[in-house]
Amino acid sequence: MLPSLCADRRAAPGTRTIRRLFPALLAVGTACAPADAGDRQADLILHNGRVYSFAWPDPSPDGHPAPAAPYDSATGWHNDASAVAIRDGRIVFVGNDSGALALVGSNTTVRDLGGRVVLPGLVDAHTHVAELGESLDRVNLTGIATEADAVERIVQRAATTPKGEWILGYGWDEGAWANRYPDKRLLSQRVPDHPVVLRSLHGFASWANERALALAGITRDTPVPDGGEIRTDAHGEPTGLVLNRTVPLLDNAVPRPTAAQRDAQILRALRVMAQSGYTGVHEAGVAPDVIESLERLAERDSLPLRVHAMLSARDSALIRKWIARGPFTAATGMLSVRAVKAYYDGALGSRGAQLLADYADRPGHRGVSGGNYGFDRTLVADAMSAGFQVGIHAIGDAGNRATLDFIDSVTRAAPKARALRHRVEHAQVLSPSDIARFAALGVVASVQPPHAVEDKGWAETRVGAERIAGAYAWRTLRQAGAPLVFSSDLPGSDWSPFYGLHSAITRQDTSGAPPGGWYPEQRMTPEEAVRGYTVWSAYAGFDERESGTLAVGRRADITVLSVDPLRDDPRELLRGQVVLTISRGRITYRQ
Repeated sequence: MLPSLCADRRAAPGTRTIRRLFPALLAVGTACAPADAGDRQADLILHNGRVYSFAWPDPSPDGHPAPAAPYDSATGWHNDASAVAIRDGRIVFVGNDSGALALVGSNTTVRDLGGRVVLPGLVDAHTHVAELGESLDRVNLTGIATEADAVERIVQRAATTPKGEWILGYGWDEGAWANRYPDKRLLSQRVPDHPVVLRSLHGFASWANERALALAGITRDTPVPDGGEIRTDAHGEPTGLVLNRTVPLLDNAVPRPTAAQRDAQILRALRVMAQSGYTGVHEAGVAPDVIESLERLAERDSLPLRVHAMLSARDSALIRKWIARGPFTAATGMLSVRAVKAYYDGALGSRGAQLLADYADRPGHRGVSGGNYGFDRTLVADAMSAGFQVGIHAIGDAGNRATLDFIDSVTRAAPKARALRHRVEHAQVLSPSDIARFAALGVVASVQPPHAVEDKGWAETRVGAERIAGAYAWRTLRQAGAPLVFSSDLPGSDWSPFYGLHSAITRQDTSGAPPGGWYPEQRMTPEEAVRGYTVWSAYAGFDERESGTLAVGRRADITVLSVDPLRDDPRELLRGQVVLTISRGRITYRQ
């Protein structure tokens, strides 16, 4: 830290000489208030904290900190400031306590952080907050081990739900249950008077009782959409289990929320995210009613955090409407609509991901993808040509290769589209020969650290020992020069930033298994893990000039934690707490 350089600009005449001779010292996270701000008070001052500005360059591809980083091999990391001052939603000072407190006025709020850790505002770069808002009212089946246990939870909900009303649940694991999928029999027997639809953990399977199947019109004669599957029994009757592109048949039967209900769901979910320390989300696959809700909330300046919305390419009318309208950013900056989410293949757990060779545990099967999975090449290409970033869901090595081929072909035909930071959402199983293409094409690998620790029990069974080397390969991607960004893919995974950071750093589950981590050579350093939710997420969302680092002039998006991700033992992260969340200078959560 450089306390004497920022404490009082009008005091030491020698300060100007120091600034002229050593300007780089002040570029590493310790910035001073603008010259004309000396007599203006701050709205909010945070002091007595351990501030990591992250205003220094990225680490090397092997994870070694940059020379300008506040790190040395003998003592490790140290904070590069202790205080931040905010005015009108912007950072006006990053430095020492005395420099910040010099900006105290009659209307300034001053918070003594007691040594807590201050980071740039965390961003979850792949979310489904609309589903999270819905799920908060649904039966949570996450972690349930058996069909009988799941049904018992539904029975309990039915006891307090008027007959005839829908009961919705989510969270049973389609990957772990893939060899023992449930059916409608027990669910229909125990809950006959309510239509029941239970979405799987990652949304690639859905399970229903007889009454829900009837209301959805799913019978033995129902056409199966391309890329979908309706499981049937020996007599050809639907069992109640649908997979991949058939899931919407059940979803569409569920009554849609009203506009007011949708607004309330989204606000509730975003407040949960603020409580979890996030100052922004990248909302993946936004449907028409959701984008309408987000626009209403943005117009009222009611969004508690910034939303980078990725429109659902499964709705061609929606995309055509936005192609005509063009990318949009709300006046407040809290909502941007300049991205499209598309799906190239399915999920690995439900064996929908497209592989270059057969599934190791299902010979003759390679998954579903492309046009057979609802990927509209013309629609997505037109969106790219119109200036929209695309994030394409690709899980399997064949799906990823085809996705990279597609992006390459479009950007060759429309060179301006190459600069739009297109993304592969998940980039989960990669052929080694394709990894370098991410860097060559400038494509962001949008990965989810929790998926690795959640899938480790069955992932290798799906792809075999050889292909697993290219799966969840974060270090290999970094070494190849690929841009990375981290996220949770909520509500399919726990969205706690502590869980995400722990997963990235250790590749272990919350019990510490396996010892040393699952394929530990792919682990991230603590700095890289934090960057995945800050600096790199800002880049992926075209927000790097406004957020991602703590520096004068940036939007005041800040997360304060009880633990230090750079210095503490990773096991301590799981006991961490969010102390304060600040979005655009507004406190959205305080402990």
